Amino acid sequence: MTLFTKDVNGDLFICQIYVDDIIFGCTNEKLSHEFGDMMSREFEMSMIGELNFFLGFQIKQVKGGIFIHQEKYCRDLLKKFKMGDCKPISTPMSTNEHLDADVDGKPVDQYTYRSMIGSLLYLTASRPDIMFSVCLCARFQAAPEESHLTAVKRILRYLKHTPSIGLWYPEGAKLELLGYSDSDFAGYRVDRKSTSGEAKRVALSTAEAEYIAAGACCAQILYMKQSLLDFGVVCGSVPLLCDNESAAKIAKNPVQHSRTEHIDICHHFLRDHEAKGDITITGVRSEEQLADIFTKPLGEETFCRLRSELNVLDWSNFI
Repeated sequence: MTLFTKDVNGDLFICQIYVDDIIFGCTNEKLSHEFGDMMSREFEMSMIGELNFFLGFQIKQVKGGIFIHQEKYCRDLLKKFKMGDCKPISTPMSTNEHLDADVDGKPVDQYTYRSMIGSLLYLTASRPDIMFSVCLCARFQAAPEESHLTAVKRILRYLKHTPSIGLWYPEGAKLELLGYSDSDFAGYRVDRKSTSGEAKRVALSTAEAEYIAAGACCAQILYMKQSLLDFGVVCGSVPLLCDNESAAKIAKNPVQHSRTEHIDICHHFLRDHEAKGDITITGVRSEEQLADIFTKPLGEETFCRLRSELNVLDWSNFI
C-alpha cells in the first residue's frame, strides 16, 4: 500500500493506492474532481464516486462525520464459523476468565483455531474493543485447547451482539494527539509478564511495569508525530497519561534513578524525551484510563463506557 500527499496552495491532497484500487480526497473538492478527470484521461479506469467500501471496510459519510465499520465482514465471519445463531453477549471476555496454557485440557483443531484468530485480528482494525481478548487468545495458537476455543467463541458471541459497531470520526473535531499508558502488572498467568504490549520479561513491581509500558507508548507517540507530518499536522509536546504516580515520578525526576537500577537502561529514553519536550507525562485517574480496555477484561458498565469514549459506536444510530 502506497500513500501520496501533496500541499496545493494550502489544501491537502491525499492519494492511497493498493494494487489496482485507488482512493483519494482533498480539502478542496474541486481538486479532487480535477485529479479524477486527469486519471480517467491517462488510464482506462472506472470511477465509483464517493467512497463507501474498501478492502472489507464500509465507509458511511453522513451529516456530522464519517463512520468506518466492518458489519458485512463481521456477519460473514459469524456465518463462516457457524456462529450465526449463537446467543449474544455484552462483553468479549468475562472478568472471571483467566486463560493459561491449560496443559491438561482437551486439544482442538489448530487450523480452525488459527483461522478464527486471523479473521478476528483483521476485524480489530475497526474494532479496538476486541483487541485485548483477540490478542490474548492468539497467544495459544501453537497448542489450542478447548478452553481457548470457548474464549474465542465468546468473542464471536459478542460480535453477534454488536455487529454494526465501528469508528466514528465527527466533522470539525479538534485534532489532538494523546497517549494513554497502562499495564496490567503480572497479568499474563503463563509467564507473569505484564499486559501492556511491551514487556519482554517479568517486571518486579507495578511501577516498573507501568514505566516500561510508558516507554513503549512514548515510542508510538514519536512514530505518530512523524507520520502526521505527511498530512501537514505538527504536534507539539504530546500529553502521555499514566495512572501510576511512581512511574510518572521516575520519568520526571532523575533523583529517582537510584531506585530503578534494575530497570534496563534502554527504557530510560522516556525520561530523555520528557526533558526534550516531545512528551509531557501527565497523571490520570484510574477510572479515566482509556487504555484499560486494551490490558484487562472489564465489567459491562466500565467496558461500554470506555468503548464509547474511544468513539467506537453503533453506526445504525447515525442513519
